[in-house]
Amino acid sequence: MTLWGGAFSQPTDDAVRRLNDSLRFDWRLYDADITGSVAWAEALAGAGVITSAERDALLSGLEAVRAEFAAGQFVPAPADEDIHTAVERRLGEIAGPLAGKLHTGRSRNDQVATDVLLWLLDAAPHLSALIGGLMAALLTQAEQHGGTIMPGTTHFQPAQPLSAAHWLLSHFWALARDVARLEGFADAWRDKCPLGAGALAGTPYAIDRGRLAEQLGFRAPAPNSLDAVADRDHAAEFLFAAALTGVHLSRLAEDLILFANPAFGFVRLDERYSTGSSLMPQKRNPDPLELARGKAGRLAGYLAGLLTTLKGLPSGYNKDLQEDKEPLFDAYDTLSALLPPLSGLIGALALVPERMRAALDEGLLATDLADYLVGRGVPFRQAHGLAGQAVRLAETKGVPLSALTADDYRALSDAFGPDVAQVFDFDAAVARRAAFGGTGEVREQIARARAWLAGRGVGAS
Repeated sequence: MTLWGGAFSQPTDDAVRRLNDSLRFDWRLYDADITGSVAWAEALAGAGVITSAERDALLSGLEAVRAEFAAGQFVPAPADEDIHTAVERRLGEIAGPLAGKLHTGRSRNDQVATDVLLWLLDAAPHLSALIGGLMAALLTQAEQHGGTIMPGTTHFQPAQPLSAAHWLLSHFWALARDVARLEGFADAWRDKCPLGAGALAGTPYAIDRGRLAEQLGFRAPAPNSLDAVADRDHAAEFLFAAALTGVHLSRLAEDLILFANPAFGFVRLDERYSTGSSLMPQKRNPDPLELARGKAGRLAGYLAGLLTTLKGLPSGYNKDLQEDKEPLFDAYDTLSALLPPLSGLIGALALVPERMRAALDEGLLATDLADYLVGRGVPFRQAHGLAGQAVRLAETKGVPLSALTADDYRALSDAFGPDVAQVFDFDAAVARRAAFGGTGEVREQIARARAWLAGRGVGAS
């Protein structure tokens, strides 16, 4: 069965068929395709194009096809070009010639645009839930390490002391943006149901597109039929969300790869989330983390590829748009495969507080030394310079800042008092940064994170 070809005198070349056909990957749109077809049959009946009895027969046949797919019993035919052809062909075998009425006023152009949107509206919350699982694991670790102090870095150089919980929560909030982004995109997608746009010019039948859109879970139909069949903003937005999630996972993975190295020893990976070497018996390789880092490039590549495809197209539907599906499906599969083991890895992760504290260097308190001088009336720019001179003097003497004598400090400035020694307390330095979002108010931040998860209903499992 073909859906076209009446004006053709020769069959399609086999090589062209292999290039053109998409059932090998778009079969996974079967549920969305059948859902759209059910709604379209209802709309045709509402417009008086088919009778209610014909509608009921079509709906019964469509549900029978859906059941075959769901049970893994659907058998494709050699002539099935794509999921639309396959569903309609099988519907014809069940319902007879009546199946030929279903496509009245509809094109595969608006059909596939609708299918992809419906699929994305299911995919987005599933990924949000998986991301939420990782966020919950990070939060559980943070709750256990509010008092663990570690060196924080900028430019990957020692910078200031942090609560380990604060570091963990930095990854939590990045992932929270990923969830919010998916939610926002999915909400916006509901304003543009493409079904009823036809091939490009709209449908000549009295279809109630507003009601049709509502039946499919949209708020409104797409306002322009030509734009509706060409629009793949939603595909690009999903790939952007997936790519940026990949970037955030890669950053977390990079931190953990470094911190698990014995040179740092800040964390220990559970054996269940490590692999070994075929040659070196001592190795504990962070393969899941390295794969997370690597797959970020794959996800970014999908986004770049689709945008490059879209930028060269004229108005309306073009076959190039078939290239949206494989990146979408693989991006979804990639994150679906990646997020659960990362959640397990974080849940089983062992932080090593004593190694973190041993890595603290008093140079991390140089800013606190400047702030001490500010508290004694010294302008910050001058205080910054004096603190830098103290760092240089300590380096010259080969001692930590706290080992400089009172005379050493007074030689730099009379603003240094006998109480300067109070600066050199890492826990106090962390506690001082208690403004909203700072490492010193991590307990409050944990409460906000818990509330965020509870409000989204993600990560509960």
